[in-house]
Amino acid sequence: MSLLENWRNKAYSDKMDQAEANRLWQNYFILEKGVYEKLLSNPDEVVKGTVAELAKKYDVDLEIMVGILDGIDESLVNPNPIETMDENTEVNLGFDKEKLYYNMVAAKANWLYELPQWNDLIPEARRKELYLQQKKSGTIVKDKKIGRNDPCPCGSGKKYKKCCGANL
Repeated sequence: MSLLENWRNKAYSDKMDQAEANRLWQNYFILEKGVYEKLLSNPDEVVKGTVAELAKKYDVDLEIMVGILDGIDESLVNPNPIETMDENTEVNLGFDKEKLYYNMVAAKANWLYELPQWNDLIPEARRKELYLQQKKSGTIVKDKKIGRNDPCPCGSGKKYKKCCGANL
């Protein structure tokens, strides 16, 4: 089983009770926040190394590092082979700033997208745009329903019920 499968099996296990799951995720979020504080403090440095080296660098367990790699992967300029990686796999943390911020908003990770380090990376106005763009991406806008007696949208000039709506 790969490192990623091990992490996902543990993190999303049905065998954990609610208290155990809460402890796991609270610990993870604290450690994740610490890693992102360091990453965002020096955003232009592309951090590279093996999974084990990065876990040591950020002072987290290997499992936690795998979870962080899983979470950041969609925001990386060059994605890592997370599905097949082992502790000796070379990975990088070179992220696209706007994509990372957008994905943090999508994940509802306010403890990450509200970090003060963002103030120096993306102007506030642009962060608001990205935030709204992400929030609107999940909004479904339905077209106005055509009434039976409305003109048919096909342009025939007939009422909808006598034209295209007649076959309904």
